[in-house]
Amino acid sequence: MRRIIFNQKGGVGKSSITVNLAAISAAKGYKTLVIDLDVQGNSSAYLGVDINQPNDKTMAEVLNQTASWFAVSTPISHYPQPTAYDNLFIIPSSPKLDKLEIELERRYKIYKLRDVLDALENDFDRVYIDTPPNLNFYTKSGLIAAHKLLIPFDCDNFSQQALIKVMDNLAELRDDHNRDLELEGIVVNMFNAQAKFPRQIIEEIKTLGFPVLTPYLPQSIKMKESHYQQRPMLHLDPKHKLTEQFIALYDGLEAAVAINTNI
Repeated sequence: MRRIIFNQKGGVGKSSITVNLAAISAAKGYKTLVIDLDVQGNSSAYLGVDINQPNDKTMAEVLNQTASWFAVSTPISHYPQPTAYDNLFIIPSSPKLDKLEIELERRYKIYKLRDVLDALENDFDRVYIDTPPNLNFYTKSGLIAAHKLLIPFDCDNFSQQALIKVMDNLAELRDDHNRDLELEGIVVNMFNAQAKFPRQIIEEIKTLGFPVLTPYLPQSIKMKESHYQQRPMLHLDPKHKLTEQFIALYDGLEAAVAINTNI
């Protein structure tokens, strides 16, 4: 089962949510793969991969790989790299993705990631896909390859506008390329429980019909420490409130999957 985390607004915590949910998944015993499609490589850095170091096992190599009549392509199983945590693997980002995008579009490689993840279907129980903060080639590739969509939301007016724009853009992509893509819900991130405005914004998006997930992820300086130490919250501070909220969010998502699809 493949989850993609996407919002066209930057700074909403896509990489934090991707890595922390994936870390919990791995700790629960699922063999879990993180796919980092963002050229900034935040998920990669979070899991200890320096994307500026030479590496022939990145998303750039995966997506640019082409089989020919005269050469056998590198097996897809070659690319997932182990992290410091049991059951948790990553195919990291690369600076090469920036210049490669136009070439991949020209060669119509929009379905390549889906083919890659289909080939890894029996190797991984869960896949988490981190995306750039725009609907570019890589984001579209991820959305075509995914089963479930999570949209991070940081409770400001611009985020609400971005959310509506995301759903408008996704409707056409889903209709044309991936009718099985399901919106699991809106993940409220960096929530300030002491302020009235965030609750007002959340009520407004609920009124619009968006499925808002609970619990809300609280704002915490501990997350910055987690990034700095390159340790997901579960491994940095398992008793912290933010860790507990991540676990509750994860458990709710998995419970819904078990009920609806028996995956």
